[in-house]
Amino acid sequence: MIDLYTYTTPNGRKPAILLEELALPYTIHKIDIGKGDQFTSEFKAINPNSKIPAIGDRDNNLTVFESGAILIYLAEKAGKLLPTDAENRVKVMEWLMFQMASVGPMFGQLGHFRNGAPKEITYAVKRYQRETLRLLDVLDRQLENHPYIAGGYSIADVATFPWVAAAQTSYLGISMGAFPHIDRWVETMQQRPAVQIGMNILQPGFKSSFGTLAVPDSTLQLIAV
Repeated sequence: MIDLYTYTTPNGRKPAILLEELALPYTIHKIDIGKGDQFTSEFKAINPNSKIPAIGDRDNNLTVFESGAILIYLAEKAGKLLPTDAENRVKVMEWLMFQMASVGPMFGQLGHFRNGAPKEITYAVKRYQRETLRLLDVLDRQLENHPYIAGGYSIADVATFPWVAAAQTSYLGISMGAFPHIDRWVETMQQRPAVQIGMNILQPGFKSSFGTLAVPDSTLQLIAV
């Protein structure tokens, strides 16, 4: 059983999508970052950096933080969506790190300076929008000749999709009109039941064959695995 500590952000949705794809039973514990749940001492026992998501694996009596590390851990646990041969594995890891080091941070900074800064800083908005568009162009060119980011469907797609989905919302306001291959990939991803369910965590009407929502006030009791 996996305990998933998360919230409705792109990073927070990644492990939920993967858990659905892997058909691993999990319990969702809401860490409301708007209320500061991530800064409690109990949550810091799992992630000293006070960021979601994090997981606890009761089977192995351990915890994992950082979304990329979580995806790798779960894929290896289930033996799916992360190739074992060197050539294909390194391709998946390259594009996973592309998301972790570039897509997430740059998209996130664009969102912050467009919506969260106390006053508009034109330079920052232009800088991060330009970099976001550059990264989307890199991704679009990769998808021109590949059905999925690293060739076959993998954790690289799971990691990247929630951020691309966020880019299309009013929060970031990026049009995919100039990126037809990303647009095709997004449509393909949206058809996957696991993606649909994982993107819907902590929303009204959430239904899953593998995931359940923890009962209220149970998070602190279950953090220590």
